[in-house]
Amino acid sequence: MKILAINSSHRGDEGYTRFLIDKLFKGAMSSGGECEVVTLAKLKINRCLSCGKCNTKDHYRKCVFDGKDDVRGVFDKMAEADIIVFATPVYIFNMTGLLKTFLDRLYATGDAFALKLTKSGLLFHDIPDWVSKPFVALICCDNVEKETPKNVISWFRTWSKFNDAPMVGLLVRNAGRFSGQGKDPEAEKRAPKLGEVYQAFETAGNELAVSGRIQKSTEKKASQSIVPVPPLFGILKHIRPVKRKMVEKARQMSSYREGDV
Repeated sequence: MKILAINSSHRGDEGYTRFLIDKLFKGAMSSGGECEVVTLAKLKINRCLSCGKCNTKDHYRKCVFDGKDDVRGVFDKMAEADIIVFATPVYIFNMTGLLKTFLDRLYATGDAFALKLTKSGLLFHDIPDWVSKPFVALICCDNVEKETPKNVISWFRTWSKFNDAPMVGLLVRNAGRFSGQGKDPEAEKRAPKLGEVYQAFETAGNELAVSGRIQKSTEKKASQSIVPVPPLFGILKHIRPVKRKMVEKARQMSSYREGDV
């Protein structure tokens, strides 16, 4: 099983996103998976100009930047993979601008005037077969609120529907700063469940390599909360004095570190 991870963290290979990819791939490679990481921060990626030349006769399905930057080479790797892992931290409640700029360039690979119906009954245009590859969304963030990654999760579900691309895994890892971004040896003392979380990431990789899909039970373990939360937290946090104390406690439990996400 060939698994390609697209690491879209602006921190490249130094952030928490890469740390989580490595955990996933440790499990995959232990089961014979062939894994590769593409780090977008290391590449030259020009933005789509919306010039429309890729839909003209003389430049059909070819971007004006082909051969002038690294995007087409990554597309070729995606075409060769069996499963694609889109890995992104949450920046301003969405995927990174780096990933969005990269994915915008997919426009040049399809035919905007050749309309079709997707398997889910949506009207869309023609796309190359490899855009419909099974994929995993790996999302990480510092905040512990469930609302934080919702836009990104929704985006990938829409991607799945329009591209007829099976979403074979969803891994959401919050509380990145509290967990030490994978670089703090004391993190598991603060968060005893962290070891179970990282083991679940390895199990997820194993499942991808063997069956091509992450089990829901594994997703749940990998995405579980690691921050000790008192009962009735959802109600208590709306009481002003309690909220102030919670914020003070959160500040004590986390601090900025290099390699955030």
